[in-house]
Amino acid sequence: LSRRRDQLVAMRTQEKQRRIEMTDPFIGADLDRHMAGLNQAIAAIEVEIQNQIGSDAALAQDQALIRSVPGIGPVTASVLAALMPELGRRSGKQIATLAGLAPLNNDSGLRRGQRSIRGGRRRVRQALYMAAVASLRTQSPLNAFYHRLRQAGKPPKPALVALARKLLVTINAMMKTRTRFAT
Repeated sequence: LSRRRDQLVAMRTQEKQRRIEMTDPFIGADLDRHMAGLNQAIAAIEVEIQNQIGSDAALAQDQALIRSVPGIGPVTASVLAALMPELGRRSGKQIATLAGLAPLNNDSGLRRGQRSIRGGRRRVRQALYMAAVASLRTQSPLNAFYHRLRQAGKPPKPALVALARKLLVTINAMMKTRTRFAT
């Protein structure tokens, strides 16, 4: 269901782009109708996702724990539930590598390259990045973590990626200990 929601959102984005460029009124109306149908389909999928979560007590508890983190909304929580079943069962380093948020070296021989993230589960990484952006609007330790990195001279994007990794590692620890986020 999570993947289908992502597909429908991608189709809606494409149609929005086409609508911006369209000057023909007939085709514009057709695009508007299609986008309205996509909006309804997305809403129906989101309701079904919530129904599935609500019908499984363990999954509902997991979602409540994940949603207690500032910046994590229903979409990110459902993406994590669907695509990261290892949460709470692996170390922080392993879970970050699975999501593609662990900095990997770029060394060869005597050369020491810059570390960067790569690989892993792209959709999880995207969801966590957006959650990191959303968490910047909160007054939480996560926001303070980001600003400490920025004050230390880290560029904005790498600081957001570091925050996304911190979110994931925090959620992983919360799932292991079955505790809510503490501010």
